[in-house]
Amino acid sequence: MSVVSRTFRIVLALAAAAVLAGCAHPISLSTDAAPPQRVDAYLVQKKVAYAMTEADRAKQAITPGGGGDRISYYPYRDLEKSIRDALRAVYQDVVVINSAADANAVKASGAAFVFTPVITTNSSSSSVLTWPPTDFSTEIACTVTDSAGVEVTRVKATGKGAAEFSEFKHDLALSAKRASADVANQLASEIRRNEKLR
Repeated sequence: MSVVSRTFRIVLALAAAAVLAGCAHPISLSTDAAPPQRVDAYLVQKKVAYAMTEADRAKQAITPGGGGDRISYYPYRDLEKSIRDALRAVYQDVVVINSAADANAVKASGAAFVFTPVITTNSSSSSVLTWPPTDFSTEIACTVTDSAGVEVTRVKATGKGAAEFSEFKHDLALSAKRASADVANQLASEIRRNEKLR
């Protein structure tokens, strides 16, 4: 392959990437919906932590929207409040640390358990004319370790959200926000059901 041909292919690939990136509409998954119910009389009297780094918060996801376009967002940053709200619905106190592997940070936090989340998202749309997703799903899978760093259990929750055009014309991220609210409630329920996390 000639240098000119190789250069042309590289330029073409970069141009295609730029076009695709230009079709990713930014949204936020953060929701203003009421958090999972916190009832003081039923809280587990323990302090827990969740682990999240600045690198996690900076991770961008791009998934399908409608009309052949895509959407972009920051799942860890946007869903951090949902994770914290789910934990606060179960435990007396919740703090954040950078890593469950940092023994000093875990000890200093006083946490009985550390939840390390892995977030997976997906979206789709039944519309060929508008870009906001009509369906959105969010999965939060947590590895839970104790104060010594030993794995205790794993919990996983999936939230789903849907919105039609007549609804999301005033809130383009409505299906995603509904999924965020749903996953917070589902995660709280999964933690409550797990006897190892009491």
